[in-house]
Amino acid sequence: MKRIIIKTDKCDGCLNCSFACMSAHRDESQSKDDSFYTLNMLSESNQSRNHIDSDGKGRYIPLFCRHCDDPKCVEACMSGALVKNLKSGYVEYDKDICGKCFMCVMSCPYGMASPDRLTNTHVVKCDFCKDKEHKPSCVDSCPKKAIVVEEVL
Repeated sequence: MKRIIIKTDKCDGCLNCSFACMSAHRDESQSKDDSFYTLNMLSESNQSRNHIDSDGKGRYIPLFCRHCDDPKCVEACMSGALVKNLKSGYVEYDKDICGKCFMCVMSCPYGMASPDRLTNTHVVKCDFCKDKEHKPSCVDSCPKKAIVVEEVL
């Protein structure tokens, strides 16, 4: 299974990963030209699926969905909208059957699932850029190679 691996010692807090994520998941009314230079940063519909925290000492901590082996978000999902794909290893989300209870948001120990900021009608979480043929946008955009995809057992 492929997983996003974070090398915190390399992260400089540039936020390229967050901007790339927002650009990759921008709403349909905006151009999908893959450039975050055209991203409307004022639109509530643009929401990153990852974020960077600071430890207050000049170091940064990138936080990403871990697509856990035993995901608490899936366990808490009463509607079945979140499922663990055993073949890919990813936690997948089906917006159409989501009950909007946000139990997954409350259950994620890493805080990586969140309600959408625009309508509060669905969950926003990493989908490993499933519509892309290559690596996730956050990985491609990291100039320091602090975010990588590796095969794990």
